[in-house]
Amino acid sequence: MSIFDDLRAGQMINIGNSQYQKEVHGEIDRCNDLCHEINATMPSDRERLVELENKLLHGQIHDGTFFTPPMFIDCGNQVHLGQNVYANHNLTMMSLGTITIDDAVMMGPGVGLFTVNHDPADIRNVMTKEIHIKKNAWLGARVNVAPGVTIGENAIIGTGAVVTKDIPDNAVAVGVPAKVIKYNKVQH
Repeated sequence: MSIFDDLRAGQMINIGNSQYQKEVHGEIDRCNDLCHEINATMPSDRERLVELENKLLHGQIHDGTFFTPPMFIDCGNQVHLGQNVYANHNLTMMSLGTITIDDAVMMGPGVGLFTVNHDPADIRNVMTKEIHIKKNAWLGARVNVAPGVTIGENAIIGTGAVVTKDIPDNAVAVGVPAKVIKYNKVQH
């Protein structure tokens, strides 16, 4: 079993743990290098960007999926993407705890997805909770999503919201913390 599996199972891990250092920091180093290369690539060189993003995210950039640089993703091996996923520039994913993004999700500029937290009693201990963004959700500019949150199908999260709790399907949520203000009718 890997440290990634242990964290996903809810275990708290000390960041000084040698296995954590090897597995997690090895992946973070790989991703930091690739993000640096992606962010230094000419925006018009889309072919090269897709190639590098596929290295970062293990071949998941296909079928209309694209992330606009610059971006920062720390654990690409813990990101699972559907088809036609789009992220505008300045995406930040702290994905140690796993991020799943279903088909047709759109994310505005400056979105932050954070699966990691620290134990307040000992900040050297980390714990994670998965984030899941369901099909056709739309996250506006500078939305931040906390560990353990699921955003429902067709949900819309307004600009600048901080999502700390699950958002139901078809909901529109805004604010800090994000609160549901209405529900959209789904058109088929």
